[in-house]
Amino acid sequence: MGSSGRLSPMNRALNLISKRAETGETERLSETFVDFGVSVALESLDHQIVYGRRGTGKTHALLYLQTVVLQKGDLPIYVDLRTIGSPGGLFGAYELSPFERATHLLADLVMTIHDSLLQAVIDDDSLVGDPSFVSDLDALQHSISGMKIVGDVERTSEGEVTESKTSKKSVGATLGKEVSAKADLGSDSAASNREKSNVVQRGREVSAINFGDVATSLRRIMDALVPKRVWLLLDEWSSVPLDIQPLLGEFIVRCLLSLRNFTTKIGAIEQQSAFRSVVNGEYIGIEVGADVTANLNLDDFMVFDQSEDRSREFFRGLFYNHLSSGDEVVPKLDSEKDVVRLGFTDKRAFDELVRAAEGVPRDALNIAAKAAIRAAAKKISVDDVRNSASQWFQSDKEANLRSRPEAAQLLHWIIDKVIRDKRARGFMVSQRVEGAEILLGLFDARVLHILRRGYSAKDEPGHRYMVYSIDYGAYVDLMNTKSAPLGLFEIEEKNHVDVPPHDLRSLRRTILDLPSFLEKIEREKDDQ
Repeated sequence: MGSSGRLSPMNRALNLISKRAETGETERLSETFVDFGVSVALESLDHQIVYGRRGTGKTHALLYLQTVVLQKGDLPIYVDLRTIGSPGGLFGAYELSPFERATHLLADLVMTIHDSLLQAVIDDDSLVGDPSFVSDLDALQHSISGMKIVGDVERTSEGEVTESKTSKKSVGATLGKEVSAKADLGSDSAASNREKSNVVQRGREVSAINFGDVATSLRRIMDALVPKRVWLLLDEWSSVPLDIQPLLGEFIVRCLLSLRNFTTKIGAIEQQSAFRSVVNGEYIGIEVGADVTANLNLDDFMVFDQSEDRSREFFRGLFYNHLSSGDEVVPKLDSEKDVVRLGFTDKRAFDELVRAAEGVPRDALNIAAKAAIRAAAKKISVDDVRNSASQWFQSDKEANLRSRPEAAQLLHWIIDKVIRDKRARGFMVSQRVEGAEILLGLFDARVLHILRRGYSAKDEPGHRYMVYSIDYGAYVDLMNTKSAPLGLFEIEEKNHVDVPPHDLRSLRRTILDLPSFLEKIEREKDDQ
């Protein structure tokens, strides 16, 4: 630690900030929300997907929207998809078909909508006295309570022998594949065969949802709610198994999107979402761009390399809102500028925290909390931020790659090729390169960050590149060594730049030779 003893009031407050939006009270979440240009898009009436990696603020944005909708007099229904649907039905019973597993999820979702609408009835005297509205609510609940038998029909046969005797001598009969009669001592006897067939149905009861009934009930309910608008805020879409997501999407398309005073917002991780798929030769699910817009990606906003002033302003507001609305009182914290003055040794230390966060609010809060503990009674220094960022990278981001050895190997290869060899922290990858999607796993784990999409240079029109930067935590240990990066890119003649010029000739060395890594992996697989 940089010092010993009790934490200062500022450091104690920094350490106590809630790191996840869902753990805070709704009113508090509204107070701590920093509008960095997304509220206008969020408040549109369009059905919309809000993309963003973990920690970028999707939940916070949706819960903020919930308070805005309430203030307008509309009805918000916030649903955390991690909390509905039987876990056993979604994950633990993969012998069931995706359709059966999806039914558990859809039934819970419809009941959540039903319960929220029922609360609207209780809160509205005019609706309580409307028997048709109450009847439509009952019909909505009934639409998900159907059952059906699934299973094979099994047909079995039984054989019988009937004997008739014409003398007192014994008669022997045997029943095998064929029925035969054997007469002893020449006596007269006869045996006849009769076959009896039974049909046995073996199966099990499963839940069944009639989309038509659900849609009809919802349409009547929504007509009665006019002029109120219902906002369905579906969070954690990517927590739903991939094979079920298109089925959930199909339900939304068939039953919700056509309702005239109904808006659906979905929070999702782009790399872990499957909104549409082909089943039995037909597309099912949500057609992104046609059924639902996807014009808001929180990953594109707060990266320090994109706009230092914008990032600095956002995070200063983020910390001020949390510290000024918390239970811990920070003396003399009267403005956003006081966050830097009271909490950090200088402006450079706060900028280091903003750079370390790489545009991810949850990472900023966690690094600040660790730095606050390390600083104890003192103000947070650059060294406190760097040590804390390194710890956070190792315990959170790098740890998540342990279950994906190939992704971890790729990260270490990139660090060697970009940081150690070129002393840069950014690179470009052609969108035409096969296998470029392997980088998205590192992006999803927040160890790579996208600075620009579809970057092009004037001497190669039509050829697009993705511009990536390596996470601060991956190279912070090298900051005071000869391998420390000197800029975002290395260009020709060993120069380094932070902003790439629009001339590809000077950026040739920044293009990552991803095919060589993929070939290396294939050779290693062949040698095993």
